[in-house]
Amino acid sequence: MIGEAFVGPAVLKIRSDFPLQSSTVATVRHGDKLEILQVRRKFIRVRVAGGAEGWTDERHLLAAADMQELRELAARAAKMPSQGVATTYAPLNIHSQPALAAPSIVQLKPGEKVVVLRSVLFPRTALPARAPLIPPAPRKRAAAAKRTVRREPKYPTPPMPRPPAPPSDWLEMSQTDSAPPDDDAAVAAADKPAPKIDLWSLVRTPQGLAGWALTRMLTMAIPDEVAQYAEGHRIVSYFPLGEISDGDEKHNLWLWTTTTDSRAPWDFDSFRVFTWSIRRHRYETAHIEREIHGYSPVLLTSSGFTICMENSDGARMRREYTVRGNAVRFASQAPCEQPEPPLAVKSRAPLPVAETPVPPKEGLFQRILRRLRGK
Repeated sequence: MIGEAFVGPAVLKIRSDFPLQSSTVATVRHGDKLEILQVRRKFIRVRVAGGAEGWTDERHLLAAADMQELRELAARAAKMPSQGVATTYAPLNIHSQPALAAPSIVQLKPGEKVVVLRSVLFPRTALPARAPLIPPAPRKRAAAAKRTVRREPKYPTPPMPRPPAPPSDWLEMSQTDSAPPDDDAAVAAADKPAPKIDLWSLVRTPQGLAGWALTRMLTMAIPDEVAQYAEGHRIVSYFPLGEISDGDEKHNLWLWTTTTDSRAPWDFDSFRVFTWSIRRHRYETAHIEREIHGYSPVLLTSSGFTICMENSDGARMRREYTVRGNAVRFASQAPCEQPEPPLAVKSRAPLPVAETPVPPKEGLFQRILRRLRGK
């Protein structure tokens, strides 16, 4: 054994050889510990807990430091307030980082639910390359170039003639009718395609694992009788605020936040409170605010809820609202908590693989001596 690693994907097949068509010798799951036996470029021969040995791709393996980061992320996610429950209608991979190239630690089945904690915009960039398992051999220094002795010519070179003077109207001649440089830069910036950006959601599974999922693949699990009023807007978060009895039936009061532009720098631009009308036996709007710049998380209180949004001068204030029956009233406001630092996709930690000792190169005398000894 020259090192150890952990399984990154939810399920990983260990094969008898490099090609994907090779037979499977073992199947391991996320977090299983593997022993590294041999390295060939990007392929690694490993030994599983049961003793079976086979090959896998290096990109499917995590170092101990990567596993520790995932555990810390799960610990932080366990303390974060829920912003609603979401489901998926197709198999969905939960990644260790907000990047499609990151290992998928869990795969959700259609209909499974997860808790949504926050959402972030992140450019679609390649995952930084991991440091090589075994450092490359140092390159040999190039031989020093031979110094050449410069010989003086027999006859001296004549001096160069003086250049001609510029014309008297050179300023007028140098003027052009083209657009100024600033305009050219603006045109070039306008023609440059915008970078591709994906919206990712940090989610928590029922098993306590935390990871990142593409937001467009998630659907908030708010009841359809309320979700029908979304009017094509994306529901960012939702919360039950209490219950109202209508005969033998009970109906929740709901708060939700929505956005019309998922690429905006804020999280939502509207929030709305739905109450149940006993007279009409349907949901109606008790309070709504549009064209706002709101930021997650939305927090529930004993008497209502609080929302962080920008005021007229751009400062972020957390506004508190009370809910009494069907009435929603503004109560107070205070500065919002400090926003979290911007997220960055990091390169995975290098696997702790020891260098395989390389025997010294055998010289001519040693080869002759070995042959004489019959070895």
